[in-house]
Amino acid sequence: MFQYILLASHGTEGAIVAENMALQVCAPAGRIDHLVVVPEFWRNITGDDWLNNGATRDRFRDYLDDTLRQDIDQQRQRVSQKASDRGLTYQHVVLLGEPEETLLHQARMHAYDLIVIGARRPGGKPGLRSMMLTKKLVHTLETALLIVPHPEHGNLK
Repeated sequence: MFQYILLASHGTEGAIVAENMALQVCAPAGRIDHLVVVPEFWRNITGDDWLNNGATRDRFRDYLDDTLRQDIDQQRQRVSQKASDRGLTYQHVVLLGEPEETLLHQARMHAYDLIVIGARRPGGKPGLRSMMLTKKLVHTLETALLIVPHPEHGNLK
């Protein structure tokens, strides 16, 4: 069992399996920091400028920001409830940046016992390929890393 876990999760099917594993391996009365990385490209998404005037761009940006905020809040509520049900301390961390670099930054900021992430999603599955799991990440981390297989690659649920 691990006392202090960094869980990098973004709410996909594979990430939820990683969340469940982090909860299983966290010691009673342990702590989970739940990291959600908002990729850098979200900062400037405003639509095709040549098609839009300023007001349309602002409405679209506000729509995207609100949608992203709602998605992140749903993730926070789901993991927070599961952690609370197990008597764990939970902290939600949202950072903007490149996924790999942001995870490395967060890992350096605290003395985690374990970092938990989901494996890459199988080909053909919809969604952003965030590229968090890279050779640089594996070779740079100074903390144990648990890579939880996607449910289609194993029998974890």
